[in-house]
Amino acid sequence: MKYEPVIGLEVHVQLNTNTKLFCSCSTTFGAGPNTQTCPGCQAQPGTLPVFNKEVLKKGILAGLALNCKISNHSKFDRKNYFYPDLPKAYQISQYNMPLCKTGNIEIQTPTGMKQIGINRIHLEEDAGKLIHSEVKSRNESYVDLNRGGIPLAEIVSEPDMRSADEAYEYLQNLKTILKYAQVSDVNMEEGSLRCDVNVSIREFGAPKFGERVEVKNLNSFKAVKSAINYEIERQTELVESGKKAEIVQETRLWDADLCETYSMRSKEDATDYRYYPDPDLPPIIVDDNFIDQIRQTLPELPKPKKARFMEQYNLPEADANILVSTRQLSEYYEQVVKLCESPKRSANWILSELLAKISNPDDIENYPIPAENLAELIKLVDDNTINGKTAKQVFFEMCDTGSTAKEIVDKQGLKQVTDTGEIESIVDKVISANPKSVEDFKNGKEKALGFLVGQIMKESRGKANPQIVNELLSSKLNK
Repeated sequence: MKYEPVIGLEVHVQLNTNTKLFCSCSTTFGAGPNTQTCPGCQAQPGTLPVFNKEVLKKGILAGLALNCKISNHSKFDRKNYFYPDLPKAYQISQYNMPLCKTGNIEIQTPTGMKQIGINRIHLEEDAGKLIHSEVKSRNESYVDLNRGGIPLAEIVSEPDMRSADEAYEYLQNLKTILKYAQVSDVNMEEGSLRCDVNVSIREFGAPKFGERVEVKNLNSFKAVKSAINYEIERQTELVESGKKAEIVQETRLWDADLCETYSMRSKEDATDYRYYPDPDLPPIIVDDNFIDQIRQTLPELPKPKKARFMEQYNLPEADANILVSTRQLSEYYEQVVKLCESPKRSANWILSELLAKISNPDDIENYPIPAENLAELIKLVDDNTINGKTAKQVFFEMCDTGSTAKEIVDKQGLKQVTDTGEIESIVDKVISANPKSVEDFKNGKEKALGFLVGQIMKESRGKANPQIVNELLSSKLNK
């Protein structure tokens, strides 16, 4: 490919505070239209904004999680533009003095780890929402101001990504880190995370970027990936056909049905918004002690946790990657390990059996098998109370009934038979009943051994200790 894409992302994340950025209205999702507003949200004359300190704490926490430098001195500005869902005709945001600067996220690429720079994180209020009539002939739109004033952190990356796959990986890592830090639920379906994409192309090795196009209306990470690939192809075709001048700085919308972008408006510059400091809000001044206090609340993040899991629990990288993919799953795993002291077996049960039963690891807290119950099951296997095959049967029963492993084992009489004399009598019985298989084994047919083991386990209703079975059977057959 002759041309290289240059990609940057602007991600708006709703900070999970109980109240809005500048008033005490609720931020709960799903309330009826305009039921979570006040004179401040509605921009009634004479109302003044009151800064929510929790938003500041969450914003700093997000910055620390993303390796940013926290500004000791930042401020709010008014970003002026007209839109029906913006009753003040300006948005309170941060322009030239953002709360956080110069951070980074590491992503995995086919050639190794790559660092993606974060230019800034600034705080701002969300606008309201326009709801368009489903009856097209009415040609009406309605304004819901419930989202007006919702606290957002806008995370602006550097243009360091060179493919749609890198952008997708960046978003996945960003989402995971923010959930770990517990600053947002980053739920795209509820509007807690929104992403705009900036794409341009240039010849490989060229020092200057091409004309940047912004793409909006992206409602999933898959849509982000598809829109980037479409824009790369569209811009490349225009350049190669001698129409480079048709690539202009503009905002385009993604059409998910047609899988293409279309022009919405020419892209505004900062001067078009007439930014100026908000006279109703004083500067935000935080000292290093305040920042350090918040730093102490930062949980262990995915990257260091993965490294610890690999070292402390001797897990392969692939297993550790999955176990740290969500904070809830990693905490569940460590709870199980703490209770049963069997790191590898715990990982195997979670990765092979538990995750096959749940579609979203974030919901593991509502899983019918709490960590202590899974740990109990693993301990029953470790101390030879039940064997591995029976353990799976018990596991499925636990899922269906919510009973503990011990309750099921006791109720159904599933305890493993470890008495050598009892197992030996079963072995002798099976050998006597299957002379042909015994002869096949002596003639070198290894499959015959598996058949005989299966018959012994069937005779013992799966309760015989497999190790003892194999030892006794091999000893008798080799005499």
